[in-house]
This record gives sequence, C-alpha cells and structure tokens, in this order.
Amino acid sequence: MTFTAHPAAPAGHSPSHAPDEEVRLSEYVDILLDHKWWVAATTAVALLAGGAYTLLATPVYQSNVLVQVEDAAPDAKGFLGEASSLFDVKTPAAGEIQVLRSRMVVGAAVDQTRFYIDARPRRVPLVGEWLARDAKELSQPGLLGLGGYVSGNERIQVSRLDVPAELEDAEAFTLTAQEDGRYTLSHPLLDGVLEGRVGRLLTHATPHGPLALQVEQLDGLPGAQFTVARASRLRAIETLQQRLQLSEQGRQSNVISVTLEDDDPVRLAGLLNAVGEQYVRQNVERKAAEAQKTLAFLEEQLPEFRQQLEASEEAYTRFRHRNGTVAFDEEAKGLLNQTIELQTRLLEAQQQRRELAARFTDQNVRVRTVDRQIGALRQEIEGLNQRVGRMPTIQQDALRLERDVRVNSELYQSLQNNALQLRLVKEGKIGNVRLLDPAVQPRRAVKPQQPLVLAAALALGLLGGIGVAVLRARLQRGVHDPMEIEAHTGLSVYATVPYAPEQKPLDQRASQGASDVQLLAQRQPDSQPVEALRSLRVALQFAMMDAANNRVLITGPTPDIGKSFVSGNFAAILAQAGKRVLLVDADLRRGHLHKALGLRREGGLSELLAAQLTPEQAIHADVLPGLDVMTTGKLPPNPADLVLSPAFGRTLEQLSGGYDLVLIDSPPVLVASDTVTMAPHCAVMLLVARAGQTQLGEVTECTRRLSQAGCAPNGVVFNGMDLSRRHYGSHAYRYGGYRHTDYRYNA
Repeated sequence: MTFTAHPAAPAGHSPSHAPDEEVRLSEYVDILLDHKWWVAATTAVALLAGGAYTLLATPVYQSNVLVQVEDAAPDAKGFLGEASSLFDVKTPAAGEIQVLRSRMVVGAAVDQTRFYIDARPRRVPLVGEWLARDAKELSQPGLLGLGGYVSGNERIQVSRLDVPAELEDAEAFTLTAQEDGRYTLSHPLLDGVLEGRVGRLLTHATPHGPLALQVEQLDGLPGAQFTVARASRLRAIETLQQRLQLSEQGRQSNVISVTLEDDDPVRLAGLLNAVGEQYVRQNVERKAAEAQKTLAFLEEQLPEFRQQLEASEEAYTRFRHRNGTVAFDEEAKGLLNQTIELQTRLLEAQQQRRELAARFTDQNVRVRTVDRQIGALRQEIEGLNQRVGRMPTIQQDALRLERDVRVNSELYQSLQNNALQLRLVKEGKIGNVRLLDPAVQPRRAVKPQQPLVLAAALALGLLGGIGVAVLRARLQRGVHDPMEIEAHTGLSVYATVPYAPEQKPLDQRASQGASDVQLLAQRQPDSQPVEALRSLRVALQFAMMDAANNRVLITGPTPDIGKSFVSGNFAAILAQAGKRVLLVDADLRRGHLHKALGLRREGGLSELLAAQLTPEQAIHADVLPGLDVMTTGKLPPNPADLVLSPAFGRTLEQLSGGYDLVLIDSPPVLVASDTVTMAPHCAVMLLVARAGQTQLGEVTECTRRLSQAGCAPNGVVFNGMDLSRRHYGSHAYRYGGYRHTDYRYNA
C-alpha cells in the first residue's frame, strides 16, 4: 500500500486560502451510499403514505355533457322567412361558455338539484369511506363505543332544508337515527333536541327564524349519526361555478364540453344534466322573448297600416267614380311598377329601421347601413316622381292613387306574414342550442389514480431521501479530506491511515481481558493501516533530525478519534524497525492502552510520579521485541497536578536516556489541560484527526492552545479514512493532486 507523506511546513508558513470548491459527482454518490438506509426508509415511508392515500382517499368521479351552438336550420329559416333570422342567437362559443357559467344558469341548476343541501353519514375517521365502499349491510354505530360513527352502507336523502340566514354556511346539524323511522336533530344554536319522522316535514321556530326539514330516506341502525348542512344559495352557486370546467371541443366547432368532478356519481350526473337543461331552456326563452317583443311592436303597427290601406282604397274609388277608368300608356305602367317596387322597399326599410332602433343606437353599423339604403331609395323615388310630373294631371292623380293602394296593400300583407312567422317562432319553443350528450353516472373513479400517486410518492420519496442524506452530510462538519486540513490550518499531514475494520475484533478481545497483545501491527502487519503508519515512521525521521530530545507526544483534539490506536501500533512498528522504544500511556484520566497490550493498569506512571515505584518497577519490559510499556497506573484524583509537578519532567529525562524513542500518549487537548503541560517536554508533537468526526475548528483551536504553550504541532495523522468512498480516490485542486491506491502484498 502506497501513501504520499507531506513534509513539515516551513517556518513562517501561513495557512493558504481554501481552494475553489468543486462539485464532484463521486462525493454525492458516496453520500448516498453512506446514507442508503435513510434514502430507503424515506422512500418506503413515502410509498406507504401514497398507498394509504390511494386506499383511504374518497373516490372522485367525472362526467360531462356536450352542448352544441348552431345556426338556424335551413328548412326552418325558409319556412319562417327573414323574420325568424332576426332572432337567431349567433354568439361565439366563448360567449356561450360565459352564459353557461352565469348565475342565471348555474343558479337554476342549484335550485333544481338542491345542491345547497349536504347530507351524508358520519363516517369513521380516516377509514370510514374505505370500509363503506365494500360494505353490504348497515354497520353498528360507534367507534370504540363512542359517538355514532358508521362504516356501512348507510343512506340519507333530504329533499328540503330551510334554515335562518344565521345557520347557513355554519356548523352542520347532527341527525341521529332512531327506531320506527324516527330521528333526532341537534345543533349548538338550537334550544334543545328536535324529533322528527322520515317522510314528514319537521318545522321549528328558532330564535333566529323558522327551520324546516324534510327527510325522504334514512337507512341506518338506531344511534347512527348523519350530518346535514345548508349552504347559502350564493355560496352553492359560486362553488359550482368554480368546479365547472368548460371548453370548446375542437377549433370553431361550437360544441362545448361541460365537465364536473364529484364524490357522488348520482349527484354528479344530476348536476350536469340540470346545467345542460337550464342552459337550453334559457336559450329558448330568450329567443321567444325577443320574438314576443317584436310581435308586440308589429301588432301595434298593423291597425295603423290597415287604416292607411283603407284610406288609400277609398280615395282611389272616389277618383274612379268621378273620372272613370284612366288608361295608362306603356311608359306610365312602367313608372307605376317601378314606383310601387321602390316605395314598398322604402317602407320595408323604414319598418326595419324602427325595429333596429328599439335594440341598437343610431351609431350602430346595422342602423347606419339601413339609413344609407333609405336615402338611396328616396333618391330613386324622387327621380321617378319628376318623370311622373311631366304627365297629364289626371294621369298623375290616377297613378299616385293606384300606387298608394298597391303599396299599402303589399306592406300590410308583409306585416301580417311577419307577425304570423313571429307567432310560430314564439310558440315553436326551438332555440339554437341543443344538448348532444347528457351526463351519465360514472362507474369508475378518476381520482386518486393509483399508478400516478405511487409514481409521485416514489419520486418524492427518493428526492426527500436524497435531500435528507445531503443535509445530514452537510450538517456533519467533520473533515473528510486531509487536503482540507493542510489548506485551512497550514499543518502538514504526515500520514493518512485508512479505516481498519480488522481492528474491531481485536478491540473486543481486549475489552474481554485478553492476556496477549491485540495490536494490529502485531496481528496483521501487512494491513493497510499498518503500512500507512510505516510511512509515518519515515516522516518522523526527518522531523527529528534537529530535535532537542527523543520524545514524541501523540495527542488529538477530542476523545474517540483513534489516538491510542495510532500510538500503540506506531510504537510496535518502530520497535520492529530495530528501535528501542518506550510507550508511555500518559492519559491519567481514561487511558486504556494496557488493554490492547494485555497488561494491568496498576503499577504505572501515576505510582511512579507519586514515588511509590521505581522506573524499573513501573516499566513492563519487552512487551514486544524492542518495545517497553508504561501504563497509566491507578487513575489519580488529581492528574493535572501530577503532570504539572517537577517530577514529571525529571521522570521523562530519566526515561529518555535508555531508549531511542519515547512515545507519549496524552489526553485530548480540548477536554483536558494535561497535554498543554506535557508538550514543552517533547521535541515532536503529532495531532491525530479522525475522518468525518474531527472538525477544522477543533484542529485550529487545538493548535492555538499548544502554540500558546510554546510548542506548535509538527504535523497531523489523518486517521480512519474510508478508501471505499470514491471521492477520496483522487483530489484535484488548482495546485496539484494525488491519489490513494489500494495495494496489498501477497500472502
């Protein structure tokens, strides 16, 4: 196994600026792998919630009606003539959609179906609707003996519910079934419980006004409860308006689809059909009303035109009695026919102008067009009158009188025909819209859609799980990369020690009181962590070239970072290299190196400092070839005072003379002051940081405290790095990079 060791930082070196952070996909892959159970659990919870929703949610059904807006049929137009076409409603589909959504149409449908009344069984919470779907009989009322909840096929039908305005849109009434078709009605605003019977009108005078209730059907065992509510008519209309979905089918097809969703398929079909029927009805009534209005106008005009006709006929008869029959030449006959035609057209245009004036202003395009036609006809008639004026007087009078008779006769006959046609339009009850497809009761619900809900739950669960994993990773502020330590603190990382799963069984045997050595360097000398510590041995040689003594202090910021693991195995590796090494467990608070070495705690450093033992008595010689060990001894009540005493320094001086290296395992810096006291007695100091646990702030604070004592750390041992995480495999910063490579020796 090969590792790159970094030399100590040169004097005067200051922490460099943090490198530009790069988003590495492999890092997020490792995060997901590390938190795979969180992702799986979140996804499973989301799927369970989605499945429960599809089972427990109330089914929603959908239906629609199709309405066609059409022009008047050619046959009908030909039969009724031009008068019928005046009343054809040719509003575009967009306008008809607004008519369909209007309060006039929707309000009539609400009244017809009594949509403002909401009466339903009081279902068991959450699962009541689900249980009722497959129920074949009435259920026993009550939930755990409380209330009148039901979960069977209970039914209620209310045909009338009139309440005072104060009780509209308020809390629902509670109706409780009794025996023999009786029921009770209660409400917080009622002055007591009312009693009624199915099929009979229940009336009551409340302090706010009269109340009337008519229950037509009530299926439920005694004690079963139902909720009955009355919404205001306006609120019911607005609710239905919001729920209606209207759209034109195709482009300029004039076919409108009216779609609605509801949890009651029977009520759904009734509402849609009521909307369609009311829309067709208002269209017919609108057309009939316009025809009636024009017919009334014509009936007022007919007597006047009849009088004009009779007066013209009487005048013409007197002229003939006085002068006899006047013969017209061919020119006079032509002028007479032209004058009669133009005069008839003029009177018809004037009649049309009066009809339009009742509906439009003078600036309307249709009114102005008729005015231009009237002006043109008058000019032509004036030209013919000038030609007639050149005829003999008796011919002029005869021509004028015969013209008046014939024009008035034709006009009177035309008005009579129009009046007849309008009567047919009024009585025919035919509009220009029709209901193509009425609504039918749907059998299958459109919501919830189980595949879609489960797919959405799966997607949300995965996204939520990934979010939880990334959030947990971001909240864990531990250092994951040795380069972070070098970039932010200026300390060199002497060695990167991989995570050692092989150490776990050794720790278990040691905690059980094994009498032999349980060091990884002894048990598995070719393992990756041991090889990493060998690279530390090389780096230590350079660090100690100009050292004042042969003592090396190994510490760390906090507990449980593998400090004792590094100390024990590094001491064994140095001994294997032929060095004479003394390992001192100076953690007088909770040191436990003696367990890994199969030794007893008592009879160690604390007794030596208390002058209870000699150095020879406190040292366990040749625990491994070349390795002597001094345990903590009995844990003292005042460890800080012991290491602060002059005896501690004299003891180290005395011990150093007999060894090549003295390794001291000290307490964590941030939880005990002992290490700051020991540090000045050692030439080299190594900090142990654990991957994913030690924070940069802890390393910085640890370095600051030691620097205040005049002994800054020489370097860092980065322990517990998981090389299976792929984003540890390579590091590419702007100033260079390196790779950790897994390389195992053959057995």
